[in-house]
Formats: sequence, structure tokens, C-alpha cells
Amino acid sequence: MGQPKTGLKKMALVLCASMLLSTVLAACSGEQQSNTGEAAGGTTQLTIMLPNFEAENPPENSPVVQKLEELTKVDVNLQWVPSSSYEDKFNITLASGKLPDIMVVLGKSPSFINAARTGAFWELGPYLKDYPNLSQMNEIITNNASIDGKTYGIYRARALGRNGVTIRKDWLENLGLQEPKTIDEFYNVLKAFTNDDPDGNGKQDTYGLVASKFTGPWDNMQVWFGAPNKWGEDSSGALVPAHDTPEYMEALQFFRKIYSEGLVNKDFAVMDATKLPDPFVNGQAGVMVDVADNAQRMDQKILEKDPTATGRVDVLQAMEGPKGLRDMPTSGYSGMIVISKSGVKTEEDLKKVLSFLDQLNEPELQALLGNGLEGQQYEKKGDYIIPTTDKLALRDVQGLNQILMFIPEDKTLRIEQTPVRQKVAEVQKANEEIVIANPGEPLISDVYAQKGPQLDNIINDARIKFIVGQIDEKGFQDAVALWRKSGGDEYVKEVNELYAALK
Repeated sequence: MGQPKTGLKKMALVLCASMLLSTVLAACSGEQQSNTGEAAGGTTQLTIMLPNFEAENPPENSPVVQKLEELTKVDVNLQWVPSSSYEDKFNITLASGKLPDIMVVLGKSPSFINAARTGAFWELGPYLKDYPNLSQMNEIITNNASIDGKTYGIYRARALGRNGVTIRKDWLENLGLQEPKTIDEFYNVLKAFTNDDPDGNGKQDTYGLVASKFTGPWDNMQVWFGAPNKWGEDSSGALVPAHDTPEYMEALQFFRKIYSEGLVNKDFAVMDATKLPDPFVNGQAGVMVDVADNAQRMDQKILEKDPTATGRVDVLQAMEGPKGLRDMPTSGYSGMIVISKSGVKTEEDLKKVLSFLDQLNEPELQALLGNGLEGQQYEKKGDYIIPTTDKLALRDVQGLNQILMFIPEDKTLRIEQTPVRQKVAEVQKANEEIVIANPGEPLISDVYAQKGPQLDNIINDARIKFIVGQIDEKGFQDAVALWRKSGGDEYVKEVNELYAALK
């Protein structure tokens, strides 16, 4: 997920937050009263700061919020902030020292990392085992969301095993091919889709794989070959970058081969990622390696062009390589929910807040915050729901999903499923057993903060040049030497120091 460009104003706010936070927190700890209190009848009061991606906030008297308060016995004060200015507001709030009880954090920004390290938020790791839902947090995702190996927030879960292979099912059937399961079978399908007239129009106007300048699909396919997900351990337990492994070079040789044989579009290195679906939908390309849920979007786009074009799209897991079935995960989360120490001062209050967050993961609460109320935001139809189109009714629930964590899984109500949508869910669930974690994910590198884009560009440019035949293996190793000299060696050294301290 890309971050917006940072202006001078935002830089100043980040610096302000970083410089003032320790002082302000120390000052306010003795003066500020706890935000977490008891309302009439013993109801807990909680203030929550969260982003709004909609034009309007839900009204204070929203029936959905009233139902939330009734079910949880918590008096909820929602502080909505427009998503476009959320980071600015977050940094201003940090600098003030007067933090709400609960805050949504959109990412591991420098200001959040500094705030966590200097004691602004509770470290939750030791407490999570005591809560039925929170105790089921996924180990890989928890590690990915951590800072210095510590859990400062409850992650907002997203599909961890999200990647997959979208494929033209009708082309497979036309050519009498089975769905590919191994890298060799995958290559044979790409070759047949390019050379054997899969659409039956008598022309050689198709090709196998469509790719763009987005690097994700190449990263994912490298993992099929056994390359690490960004960082891997060597025989001594030290971390090495993926491009320093022989498996990485095996993957590059394969990419070079399919490019030289015309099995992937020649313009991938300059194609905008937004154009990626076009060749697939238009019947030029037969395979996409990307997020599995692309399959349902491709299916929908094809049906919009031709409502009779059913059953043309399928989605598959990763291809089996030398080390078995392996898939590159997403980070598995989109931001997290943190608990401030200035708002929630005591361990007793912390446990109340954690009980509230744990309850939000119950199916009834997930459905409430994600779908709304039956008869207002949706009607039931068998096992599925039909959402309302009434904008006024939808306003009462829009944005409340920002405090959903989906732990241990998404239990919101479902709209009626198409066969492709069902298959996507099956693939993503099965992928959780084969994803390869990045052991360097929780490590916060100062070198990377300064030189990361430059270092990444050196390797990404060399990879493209190797695939299209502009450099050979020696040329790629020359680029790796440049990477090392440009800060890579320093980066590897720092990452391993952090990794050793974490272990």
C-alpha cells in the first residue's frame, strides 16, 4: 500500500512529535486524568481516534453505534479524522501528549516507532494470552506488525496468503490442458497459450503471462523457486538478502527464458500496473500472477463485456518448485489499534480495554460493525445478505469497520458468492499453510530508512536488465557489488545486529 508524499509541513510535525514526545508524556503523566472512566451504571467510557475514508461521519446517534454500546456496555466516543489528514492529526496528537484511549495507527511511521519506543503506548504481548480471540493472533502477522520484536498494537488483519495465479480456464479447456501445479507445468501452459491458438481464432495473437512494472509478481515467483522472502537465514543463522541466494538466480534464469521465448509481454518493464488487467480481459494474455482476488475482478470485467462469458476464469495456488509449495505472503495487516498510556493509565484499565477489543472480534460485533443492522443496512437471503442501496442508511455504518481486527478471522456476513469468489477464498485460506515469512520484517533499520529506495532500485533495475537480456550473470553480480558499496554491506550488518538482539 503506497504512502502519500510527505510535505514540509508533515516533516515538521514528525520532528515535533519525535522531539517533544518524551518530555510531554513525562509531564502529563502526573497531571492528566485518565480518559478511561466509569459512566452511570458501571459502563466503561472509551475515546477512540480513527480515520474516515468517507465524505461524512456516522452521526453520533447512529443506531449501529448505539447497538455497539448496548452489546459491549461501553460508552464509545469516536473521534473521526479525515483519512487525507490522518497522519498530520496523529503527529499533532502525539506531540500534545493528550492521547485518546485507543488510536488507529495506519503504518509504522517514524513518529509512531519513536512514540512506541519512548513509552507512549502499552506493550500488549504479555497480556494477549488471557483473551479468547486476541490469543489467536497469527504469529507471522504479529511478528510483521511488531517493533523491535514487541507488540504495541492489535493488527487489523488482511489476507496473509493473498497471492495466487489467475488463469483463463476456457483456454485450458480449449487446448485439453490440466491446470498447472508445478513450475514445469506452468512453463508448458505459458508456451501453449502463446503458440497453440488457445482462443481458436486461427491467429497467433496471444501470449502466456501478462506482467507490468509492479515488482510483486516477480518477487512472488522467486519464492516458488526457493528464494527467501526478502531475507533468509544462511547455515550459520545469519540473515542474507534474497538476491544473494542461488535460488534467486535460478528464478531469474527462468524469467529470462520465458521473456526470450515471447511467453510474457515485451513491454512489461514500462507497462503501468493499472493497465495489467486489459490484456487478460481482452483475450490477449492467459495468466496473471498477482493477488488471488484479481480473479474475481477479471471474471466480473469479462462478464461486463459479455454476460454469456461464464466460467472463463479460474484461480490457482502457487506452483510447486524444488522446495515444495511456497507462497510469498502479504504483511497480513493494514495498520493496527494501539492503547495509549496517557489515556489508559493503569493495568486494570488496560485489561478493560483489551476485553472490549477482544469482544469486537466476536461474530455478532464483526457483523454489526462490518454490515450494520438487519432491516436497515441489509436484508437476509438464505445464508447471504443483500446490502441496502440507501445512502442515508449506509452512512450509519460506513467507517466503523476501521476498528475491526478480524481475529482469528473475518466473520462478517457475506453477499452471495460466485464460483470464482468462492475459489479465491479457498486459495487464500490454503495459502496460509505455505507462506514463507520474512524474518527481517520487524527489524527497523536506520540504514534502510536513509538509503532504502536507492538500494532497492539497484537490484530491481539489474533484475529487469537481466530478464530482458541487457546484462548477463556477471552484469548482475556487478550490480550486487554496487549495492554492497552503496550501503548494502552496512544494511546487512545492521539488520543482523538487530536480528541477533531480537533472538
